[in-house]
Amino acid sequence: MFSQAADEETPLLQPQKQTKGRTPLPWRQFSIILFLHLTEPLTYNVIAPFAPQLIRDIGITNGDETQVGYYVGLLAPFTLLRDGSLTVLHWCRVSDHIGRKPVILTGLFGLSASMYCFGLSKTFWGLVMSRSLNGALNGNIGVMKSMMVEITDSTNLAQAYAYISIAWSSGSTLGPYIGGSLSNPVDRFPDSFRDWEFLKMYPYFLACAVPATFCALAWLVTLSFLKETLPHRVLLRQLIVTKFSKKSAMKNILPTPVPSPETLQNENTKKQDEAPLSLRALLVPRVLIAAGNYAALSLLDIAFQAVQPLFFATPMELGGLGLDPPHIGNILSVYGVVNGLFQIFFFANLHDRFGSKVIYSVAMASGVPVILTFPLINALARTQGLSWIVWSVVGAQLALSIVLGLGYSCIFIYIAAASPNRASLGATNGIAQLLVSIMRAIGPASATSMFSTSIKTSEHAWFVYYYLLSLVCLGIGASLLLPRKVWTRSTG
Repeated sequence: MFSQAADEETPLLQPQKQTKGRTPLPWRQFSIILFLHLTEPLTYNVIAPFAPQLIRDIGITNGDETQVGYYVGLLAPFTLLRDGSLTVLHWCRVSDHIGRKPVILTGLFGLSASMYCFGLSKTFWGLVMSRSLNGALNGNIGVMKSMMVEITDSTNLAQAYAYISIAWSSGSTLGPYIGGSLSNPVDRFPDSFRDWEFLKMYPYFLACAVPATFCALAWLVTLSFLKETLPHRVLLRQLIVTKFSKKSAMKNILPTPVPSPETLQNENTKKQDEAPLSLRALLVPRVLIAAGNYAALSLLDIAFQAVQPLFFATPMELGGLGLDPPHIGNILSVYGVVNGLFQIFFFANLHDRFGSKVIYSVAMASGVPVILTFPLINALARTQGLSWIVWSVVGAQLALSIVLGLGYSCIFIYIAAASPNRASLGATNGIAQLLVSIMRAIGPASATSMFSTSIKTSEHAWFVYYYLLSLVCLGIGASLLLPRKVWTRSTG
């Protein structure tokens, strides 16, 4: 889809003839990539239900309930390392040279090791270091998105991203459920774990060990069954020599016969599609616009996801709902299931009818009612308790957040279309993922800090909601820069 000759009306994602309909997905490899996508949300979301209680248990707040959200949020800046924002662009660019599979194997190793370490941590800084460990080795999100584009075309890309959404939703469902159900197993399941001194000393290890072991299993599946999608690869040793040894690079330059003009034109066209571009060549407006919108959406979404479990866990009198970890895990799990089913059954058809721009704009606008339901839920809970009306509003918030989640599949399509050529897909996704990883550090830390400020005094009660609404406005403004149709190769 990238190698055909292009004019001003040729889309980067080449459309197929309408009479042919959608190209069938390559299910054998596609299912493996879906399986691998479970690892990221599973490991990221597993700590959400027990993170507030974990902060209380390690004693860093000295019993001050208003500081719990602050320290939960302080873990998030180290998502800057945990999600690999300092290295994700490096790994994505490396994958454009040595292949996708070796990079994914490295990332899965980092995920598994970091989760085992998190479950064994007894201090706040131990938690920080274990969350940071994975970032140095992991760039899998961007690399897997590149693989998705390489095994699909424009007729089935939206359908593929809908399935990716259900993979993420499944991970987001299982993560909170595992974290809520398996934390403190000695207290929750005394008949089974009463004599396990190790789990008494490390009450959150079991909840972390499950996703860590899953990542180890995913490593074995990748090694055994995943096929490489990058057609032109070099060995890592060759890449290092090329990058750092000028003498070796010069030796590889051999004299070649002078080609004819026709041959030269064909070779230049081929090289443009097969050679990864430099980072500077990728910093064009369409790449920056697509990556910027992805960052804006992620900033809003991750800030909302950071506040939501804190809101559920905070006592009613302080502005929350006063739920325990199992209830929080169940709510987040139900959301994950419904979100995944909605994406897989409705997104592709909605995209075919309305297009990426309309759906993305509606998704960003849905952030306004999503945020405003927080104070409404607390106000109702204070007057009526946990009545069916309160649970109905909670359900409405979850439904609206599903609409917000539709924006991800749309922006992934924009990012794929923004890539200047096929060989630079990894680097293009790396630029987008770099910005998103930074937002994932800023979003939770800032949002949970605002939440802690909001519950200290009644005068500041709406600070966190004003902040979240400002993120919605930022995202809506960024969406105005997206074109109605995805970019063509000749547009900037």
